Amino acid sequence: MNALHSFYLVVRRDPFLIVCAFFLLIVVLLACVGIHFTGYTYDQISDASLLKPSRHHLFGTDLNGHDLLTRVLKGAQLSLGVAAVGTIVSLTVGVTYGMVSGYAGGRIDNLMMRVVEIIYSLPTLVLVIVLVATLDGPAATLFHRLGITSIPPRLFLIVVFLGLTEWLTMARIIRGQVLVLKEQAFIQATSALGGSHLRILMQHIFPNLTGIIVVYLTLTVPAIMLDESFMSFLGVGVPAPLASWGTLVADAAALINPIKSYWWMLIFPAGFMTLTLLALNFLGDGLRDALDPRVRK
Repeated sequence: MNALHSFYLVVRRDPFLIVCAFFLLIVVLLACVGIHFTGYTYDQISDASLLKPSRHHLFGTDLNGHDLLTRVLKGAQLSLGVAAVGTIVSLTVGVTYGMVSGYAGGRIDNLMMRVVEIIYSLPTLVLVIVLVATLDGPAATLFHRLGITSIPPRLFLIVVFLGLTEWLTMARIIRGQVLVLKEQAFIQATSALGGSHLRILMQHIFPNLTGIIVVYLTLTVPAIMLDESFMSFLGVGVPAPLASWGTLVADAAALINPIKSYWWMLIFPAGFMTLTLLALNFLGDGLRDALDPRVRK
């Protein structure tokens, strides 16, 4: 039974996974396409400050008169984009590091795992915040000299550093799987026939890791999304006038008071973020059940 058929069986038993996938598809389409049909731009300021949801502003407006629907969709672009690129960085580093460590074995494996354990002991999110705050100025200067204007320097730093801190678990998981796989008969036979180490890793070991990699992919995306949202909530994340879901939630939190409630400022960005994270986690569970042979029915 191949992995695709296994996933089909899992989905058939649990149609809620289809709902999750459909919701994620809708969010992506709204963020990429729908944002161009709201009638407003994400940085458009007006005098219509803190208006409740209406037919002119479906999600209302914020303190600066921005259309909140447009801002939420822009936040979806940034939050999902940061999570996706950061996950690619994390997977690239983690899979490569874990494969090399597990395949090399011996002293090299011990040394590489000690490095992972040392990094694990550090408060990685605090370290990312410090690095982003410290390197923001030099990065801005470098980007200006290189003529790079399409990517804000701080956003680039956030993506890179978050990706470089989320690879540790992946590396340990991959390393453990490689230690088991390299003792299998087909790997030993390939080695005895003169197969190079690179060929064994790429043609025989890596294909047997794809299931784990796909599952971890769905777990890393929400993890990086939460980290980015937390950084933006603290004011060290996405730079203005850009906005992520974390930035929008922070703006709403600043307006919370016992006198008047601006509920739409919090409900819409927090709702989108929460539902997206739930959908990703449910899909991760479904992929695990489909691709992990230990839990297949």
